[in-house]
Formats: sequence, C-alpha cells, structure tokens
Amino acid sequence: MTHANPYKDFTSRLKLLVSKRPQLITMTLNNIFTMRLIGNKTHGDLAEIAISEFINQYMYDFSSTHVGKDLFRAKSKEEDISITNDVTDEKIAVSLKAYGDGPLQLSTDKNTLMFPRLVAEGSDRITDRRAILRILDDPAFQDFQEINILPLIYDEKHRRCNILVFDSDAVRSQTHVIEKLSGGRGRKHPVFRFLDSHGGYICEVRYGDATANALQRGLWTHTRNAISHFDSLTGGWIDYSHNFVLVSLFSHALVSSKRGHANALQKVKDDIQSIREGESP
Repeated sequence: MTHANPYKDFTSRLKLLVSKRPQLITMTLNNIFTMRLIGNKTHGDLAEIAISEFINQYMYDFSSTHVGKDLFRAKSKEEDISITNDVTDEKIAVSLKAYGDGPLQLSTDKNTLMFPRLVAEGSDRITDRRAILRILDDPAFQDFQEINILPLIYDEKHRRCNILVFDSDAVRSQTHVIEKLSGGRGRKHPVFRFLDSHGGYICEVRYGDATANALQRGLWTHTRNAISHFDSLTGGWIDYSHNFVLVSLFSHALVSSKRGHANALQKVKDDIQSIREGESP
C-alpha cells in the first residue's frame, strides 16, 4: 500500500532512528559542521553527500543518491538528494539546507513567478480564504509544493544544531492573511507575509526580478519566528563539537595517493560496520 505522503513517512522514520540511536546523528552533524572550519560554505555542499550516505548506511528500507551539482543544474526541480523507499519503490526529491538559526529559504522561485502572482491579486492585504487557496494552487507556487526541504539548522554561537522540518501543509491550512510589507528593518525590497488566524508568522514571499539575487527572492520562512510550524527530528537542540581529526584527515587525503585513499576507505568502512552492529561511535 502506498503511503499518502512518502516524505513524511521518511522523516518519521528518521525521527524514530534518531530517538533510538541519537549518537548516530550527533556524530554525523559534528562532522558536517566541522567543515565550517575549512570554509563557511563548505559544510553545505558536504552535508548533501553526508546525509545521503547516512541514509544508505543507517536507515533500513531507504536508499539515497546525491544528485550532484551538474545534474542539479539540468533538473527542473531543486533537489540535492534523491531518496528511494526500497519497500514501496517510491522516489522522494529532497532539497537539503544547512542554514544558521534564522531565515530559511523554501523555494528559490528561479522563474520569478511568486511575487508577481501576489501583486496580480491587486491588494496589499488578502484575507479571503478562497483567494488565498487560489493563489496557493496557482502554477506559480508549484515548485514549493513539489519539493521537500530537509533543513540542518545550526546555532554557531552556542555550538548546537537541529534538524527542523517545516510543515509545508501549514501554508495552505493555516494561512488566513497575506499582507504586503514595504521598507523597514533594513528591507530593500517589499515582501508578502503569510500569517495565521492569530497574526502569527508562517512564511513570506520576497521580491524578485532581474535585479534581485537569490537571497532577495523566493519563498522564505524563519526558524525562530515560525517555530510552531517546524518539527524537530532531533527532539530539540543537540550540542555539537568540532572533529579536528576529520580536518587533518582531509588535508592528508588531498596530498596522498589513491592507494592511500583505498586503504583509509576500507578502515572507515570497517568502522561504519561496527557502528551499524551497535558499537558506540
């Protein structure tokens, strides 16, 4: 029987694994965020291959493939990894985000459709539910509806991290007001904010045209302002520490031969097998 939502099935299984063996995700996130010691952007790219391999090694009934940047550019969707439920054979496109605790991009809106669609509604404050649903069902919002975001959130000041999954269904079920805001708080371009029945923040569509960069357009939310619309797969914040041995391993690997890499890889595979069998990392 096919699950109604394959991505929610995957995230619930991941949350269960984390609750039973939290040391696995703690170890992996330690290694991912250690990559910030190499470069501020490095951890994001390496997080994609790390989470893909985490799924392959530790999640039974699921397998994963890193889509890769060259393939990514040729694809119509924004996925970074492709996950397969090996029981149902369903494939799940996932966009992995490694962001600081704050603004989180849900869709790049690379074709610049969302903001103009909202402007076309002809009002700076939309409260009619039928109009809101009509907007969300519009092809302009199709990319957001089809992509699954897996955010790895870090708080570098307190050295802690979290896997916070945004409840995308909340945008449809709980949005009661869409209002346009212009200027203020250093905002260069206007935004349309989506609010719930209590005026609580859900997400926002940022301005986008030929002059706007990726940070100035698309659909965004905020991990602190919209926390009630997130589910923590790690059961809250977990502390992470830097793995300096990993940094040393990388630096040595870059100046060693394939023979050395093959020997090291076998040692790493042996370690993974022992972890899979229950040995503590």
